[in-house]
Amino acid sequence: MQRNPNIQYCSKEEIRQFQNEKLRETIAYLANKSPYYKRLFRECGVVPSEIRCVEDLVKLPVTTKSDLQRYNDDFLCVSERDVIDIVTTSGSTGDPVTIKLTEGDLDRLAYNEYLSFNTAGCSKDDIMQLMTTLDRRFMAGMAYFLGARELGMGVSRVGNGIPELQWDTIQRIHSTCGMVIPSFVMKLIDFAEARGIDYRASSIKKFVCIGEALRTPKGEYTALGQQILQRWPEISLYGTYASTEMQASFTDCKCFAGGHVPVELIIVEFLDDSNQPVGPNEPGEVVITSIGVEGMPLLRFKTGDIVYHTDEPCTCGRNTMRLSSVIGRKNQMIKYKGTTVYPPVLFDILDNLRGVENYVVEVSTNNLGTDDIRVRIGTRQPSEAFEKQIKDLFRAKVRVAPSVSFETVEAVNAVQFPAMSRKPVKFLDLR
Repeated sequence: MQRNPNIQYCSKEEIRQFQNEKLRETIAYLANKSPYYKRLFRECGVVPSEIRCVEDLVKLPVTTKSDLQRYNDDFLCVSERDVIDIVTTSGSTGDPVTIKLTEGDLDRLAYNEYLSFNTAGCSKDDIMQLMTTLDRRFMAGMAYFLGARELGMGVSRVGNGIPELQWDTIQRIHSTCGMVIPSFVMKLIDFAEARGIDYRASSIKKFVCIGEALRTPKGEYTALGQQILQRWPEISLYGTYASTEMQASFTDCKCFAGGHVPVELIIVEFLDDSNQPVGPNEPGEVVITSIGVEGMPLLRFKTGDIVYHTDEPCTCGRNTMRLSSVIGRKNQMIKYKGTTVYPPVLFDILDNLRGVENYVVEVSTNNLGTDDIRVRIGTRQPSEAFEKQIKDLFRAKVRVAPSVSFETVEAVNAVQFPAMSRKPVKFLDLR
């Protein structure tokens, strides 16, 4: 693909014209190559050449995850002989979806992470320690390696877990930044303190974090982010948000004012429950259209993630749109005793509770057909007083108190890390 990293610093009008041109190319490609979108254009009576700009996208239906699951083979735009990498989604909200990539898609993925790491202030002078898996059909692990290589960083592929090996690697090769799930940083700190490792004076200066929010949608640090920085104030924490289907990511810059949209690689809309656009600072579902994907490009794909967005220029100099952290997943919304609750709000409360070592939030349907929430807490100090403290805090923060069950830390850990999981499971939807 043709690369134009300077487009993010161009004027809004130049960015708009650029994206309109790329959209026309994408629509023409889909009309020629995609069995699924050929059928969609025909059934909805839209002539592809009439989609000329981003504003015209509202003329087209959205694509859902169920469409991608049901008609997966029809989304492939190339011969199977051109497929070089096959991955799946995590399956955290349903059956995993298969995504097939070409050589060109892997190049594009590398460029996406090059942009992401560059946005987070990484450079050729850094050594990246990958604390995520490259196996288990995980697209992101490969993307991080390719992006670090594209940027010219040294890379150490340690994988997830094993704090002892992580610290041995840091001390051995002097890694300067890590790719990590933020809750694992707490385990790194615990391990270092237990063994007398001066982690605050280590070579690690920043973490690029995935999977868990470091900041609330308002931009304040979450409880988890606060705890990391209280114990390791010298570290810089950058958030990046992505999904396998998008094949692109949105990353914090040095201003920490939202994840920047990589406008060369993706067009983003924000829609309400009626699939109508919402304005800046209104909650909306992230809906994406791929730019430059060869294997399985997507048009108006609904990610299920609810965020706020802003199109104000960033003080870092970029003029690209920015996304807040995820408020919640649309299909994970809980209606509990008349109150709408998203799991991340519950996570933030639990992450700030001393005595809670791990937890899983479980939602189910009761015999009245409404939602029930049970919080399974791993703790070494179960008591009625502690249960009351937890419930009182929930009432103060979200107006309702779910049921609480105390379990061993080991039992909750087994639920959080099932054998096939690529990341911690904090939410179980049993509805």
